[in-house]
Amino acid sequence: MDDWTFGMIILLVVCGFLAGLIDSVAGGGGLIAIPALLAAGIPLPLLLGSNKLAGTMCSLTSTASFLRSGKIDFKLVRTLIPLSIIGALAGTLTVRQVPSEFLKPLVIVMLVVITIYTLFKKAWGDVSTFSGSDSRARLTGIIAALVIGFYDGFFGPGTGSFLIFAFLMMGFEFVTAAGNAKMLNFTSNITSLLTFIALGSVSYTYGLILGIPMVLGAVLGSRLAIRKGAAYIRPLFITVTVILIGKQIWDTMH
Repeated sequence: MDDWTFGMIILLVVCGFLAGLIDSVAGGGGLIAIPALLAAGIPLPLLLGSNKLAGTMCSLTSTASFLRSGKIDFKLVRTLIPLSIIGALAGTLTVRQVPSEFLKPLVIVMLVVITIYTLFKKAWGDVSTFSGSDSRARLTGIIAALVIGFYDGFFGPGTGSFLIFAFLMMGFEFVTAAGNAKMLNFTSNITSLLTFIALGSVSYTYGLILGIPMVLGAVLGSRLAIRKGAAYIRPLFITVTVILIGKQIWDTMH
């Protein structure tokens, strides 16, 4: 790591903080974190694993904030964690064998649907209608944990948005939907991270320099979300999904 410069470190610190601030609430931190790692010159074989290290630190921090504030339905989420682990492990192992690029057009379509649906349902997510006895909602959670866990390990962009949307569909309001999403996101992140570590695909130097400021951003972001509620999360959620759509379209065209 003799090639490190002060400018590269500042780049990772600033981008890490912004990525953590956004990711702690609406997901999408990888939109900032991955280009920052590339600009800093990380070797490509270490890119995904190092990003997972930083992302895991961020999601652990925001999960703890939501949990302390009682904004996670732990009784429900703990039943979904094993499915998220299975999905993430399968996805991380699969991405070593199969290129993930073919998913981009499908991701674009899904993000467009999520954005339009959220825009037109003005009061959606303001009040919780979730019932623990609702079998349809529980089935939605089971499918989401397994499928989105696989997606997070296999590809990743938009994972936070997809999880929040799934919990909104189950009837949760925005803050608890975000809290539940972060806990499952942490589960899939740490599963993928441990798999990357076992495969020797993590740079701890890059990951920690990016991850520490992401933790600070996550603390601020999650506190703002808990304090301001749907009025803060909803516009940020929509903004992140729109940017994700643009990013995926750009990547597909180039």
